[in-house]
Amino acid sequence: MGVKLARKVKQVLGDQMDIDVVIPVPDTSRAAALQLSHELGLPYREGFNKNRYVGRTFIMPGQEMRRKNVRRKLNAMPTEFKDLNVLLVDDSIVRGTTSQEIIQMARDVGAKKVYFASAAPAIRFPNVYGIDMPSMKELVASGNSDSDVSAAIGADRVFFQDLDDLVDSCRKFNPQITTFDTSVFDGKYVTGGVSSEYLQKLEERRSDSSKQKRAADNEVIGLHNYK
Repeated sequence: MGVKLARKVKQVLGDQMDIDVVIPVPDTSRAAALQLSHELGLPYREGFNKNRYVGRTFIMPGQEMRRKNVRRKLNAMPTEFKDLNVLLVDDSIVRGTTSQEIIQMARDVGAKKVYFASAAPAIRFPNVYGIDMPSMKELVASGNSDSDVSAAIGADRVFFQDLDDLVDSCRKFNPQITTFDTSVFDGKYVTGGVSSEYLQKLEERRSDSSKQKRAADNEVIGLHNYK
């Protein structure tokens, strides 16, 4: 995946390649970032310290809570960013909240340019097979171009893995697998039977406002509520 993503970066930037260093967003992007840096012939650096006591931010209810927890979760090390054009690599971009905060953190400690590469293709559709993802309107890539996503998250440019490259990379582990569920990327649900009415109900249930209301309704105050 990292090799194919590196080729995508080279194809897009061409003779405008000005990246100085590749930095992963810990932890899940490290493997792809290592391969990418090797393929591009660029140094790989660990630029973020991670607080392991903060959970996954993209499933937290409320934008403000997500923003605050990104800052609590990661700290940028100025020596790895100052006066450099950096390529940050993450496993995916969902709402864009985490990506936006991370990019701003890199700029705050002195990065000149911040490029952002996603090891996954653009996520534009909801998951219906058990993953608690945001509503479709909250997905930063839904209905938007790559340049729109770049502007939304504050990157100088964003690079997404091509879907065909992702499928090819996964198939190498087991060539007998011929079909993958790629519905969050292309909206094609492998089981079929996913109606627009069902997706609309899912959209309403997964919205931030709906989650916050349910959280308030189910709030437990004091041990006396337990039986």
